Amino acid sequence: MDGTIYKVTSRAALAEAKAKGRFEGSADDARDGFIHLSAADQLEGTLAEHFAGQKDLILLAIDSESLGERLQWEPSRGGALFPHLYGPLDLKALLWDEPLELGADGRHRLPARVLP
Repeated sequence: MDGTIYKVTSRAALAEAKAKGRFEGSADDARDGFIHLSAADQLEGTLAEHFAGQKDLILLAIDSESLGERLQWEPSRGGALFPHLYGPLDLKALLWDEPLELGADGRHRLPARVLP
């Protein structure tokens, strides 16, 4: 698997995480017991299914290799393996963060460095 994985979150959640030094996840993450992450090729589907039309979103790029055994690739949408992080995300694993622009068509535009 590629060494970079991604998390979509709100601008406010990222600010809170930066104040704490760790990202503890969204309400959905807390409900499910792990932080939902995506590989690059899963991002468009994740955005369309869970974040359609939402503004003020940030894309976090994470070094998967620094997460150790707490990162598990498990079956999810359509049986595809998705990265799930059991426990908080230490922001030391964050490679970069960038706002997700919302196009006129209501779809989010991924940063160029994510696109193949």
